[in-house]
Amino acid sequence: MLAFAIIGYLLLTMLLGVWASKKVKNSKDFMLAGRQLPLFLSASALFATWFGSETIFGASSEYLEHGLLGVMEDPFGGALCLLLFGLFYLKPIYRMNLMTLGDVFLELYGKRVEFLTAIFMVPAYFGFVAAQLVALSLILGAVTGISLTMGIIISAVIVVVYTFLGGMWAISITDFVQTLIIIIGLVWVAVLVINKAGGIVPILSQAPEGSFQFFPPPEPKAWFNYLGAWAIIGLGSIPSQDIYQRVMSAKSERVARTSLYLAALFYLTFGLFPLFIALGAKVLYPELYLANPQMLLPEMVLQHGGLAIQIIFFGALCSAIMSTTSSVMLAPAAIIGENIIKPALKVKLTDQKLLLLLRLNILFVAIVATTLASWSSNIYELIGESSMLLLVSLFVPLTAGLYWKRSSSAGAILAISFGLLSYLILYSMDLAVPAHLSATGFSALGMVLGSFSFPKTPLHASLS
Repeated sequence: MLAFAIIGYLLLTMLLGVWASKKVKNSKDFMLAGRQLPLFLSASALFATWFGSETIFGASSEYLEHGLLGVMEDPFGGALCLLLFGLFYLKPIYRMNLMTLGDVFLELYGKRVEFLTAIFMVPAYFGFVAAQLVALSLILGAVTGISLTMGIIISAVIVVVYTFLGGMWAISITDFVQTLIIIIGLVWVAVLVINKAGGIVPILSQAPEGSFQFFPPPEPKAWFNYLGAWAIIGLGSIPSQDIYQRVMSAKSERVARTSLYLAALFYLTFGLFPLFIALGAKVLYPELYLANPQMLLPEMVLQHGGLAIQIIFFGALCSAIMSTTSSVMLAPAAIIGENIIKPALKVKLTDQKLLLLLRLNILFVAIVATTLASWSSNIYELIGESSMLLLVSLFVPLTAGLYWKRSSSAGAILAISFGLLSYLILYSMDLAVPAHLSATGFSALGMVLGSFSFPKTPLHASLS
């Protein structure tokens, strides 16, 4: 019965995508929902940006092993990213009225940097998509018993169908429905755990020592690691196409800003629910935790929950994961079409041909991500590594381009190069400062050196 309910829910999601496809008339509708999203759709879409496998599977198991200090990256870093975007990046970016983040780099620095940033952005998303496919496959495997590989393929097909048809409209509409299911499911399971444990206090009292420690010990290396964890998503996801397309889909700047703040609040609030549920599950069923920490929550519900809670919980899991997957699948497809293929073609594409190209790119991204998901099944690592690539290469050029008048194209190129190369060199070293923080510093150095050595031309300066 549970398997039929989950299959029915997945089919319903695909039907929503078919319905949403009626709203897609051109490439702008496909990539940005025609910039028509009202507050409730915009806020739910932003809340669902990363609220997927890492928050529910990865973060919960990391919390049980390392306490709150192990989950600064997510959910705390995710909430920080939404807050910072609303405070410092929304106003200048929204008013540019561009299709992709690659177009923003084109506006700031020119065609060479546009192409370079597009090349750097696209691979980072494959890890994001792969992580979500692994997580959705784990759910299908737990419910139906299918293999991980088969589950990954089925998961990819499901998400591709409604993203391919409806684009950002399908993502936004399904995100709203899925957000409601996520909230209901998490609250319901939390209440179930509390009742079985005899209250909140018995659960919290059995938490391992240090589980609620929010700040690290007073040691330089500990603090650098702490700040580095905040920065992975908190700063690294600011220069990302997925959050850009969700922000730019709002019908006004005011709606976008309010949506960002609401999403940050929701993300932090409901992002803590899986951590509490995981702690309760470990207290109640320690044998499940020892068997597989990542599958603790679904196994608890399967073995000790009734059919109703199983349907709601697994529906919530599918909702969270699919909402994230569809967005991060559309993001690289838009970048590939708008900022790599379109500028490379000698003939101008009609809007309908661009729309077809974007849809074909969805298929390409899905194939690559499916292959990657078959190689690695560690959800937390897949996402963390993806965010670090964006942090060390693109965060500094984007921020400098918006707020430093002397930033130049040469500075942006050196910032990207210095950041990535230093990260690759430092990654395997055991240093006091995490490799991605040091690499971000080198990226800033490259921006300064390049901008002073090769400043903007007078024409370029006047256009900025």
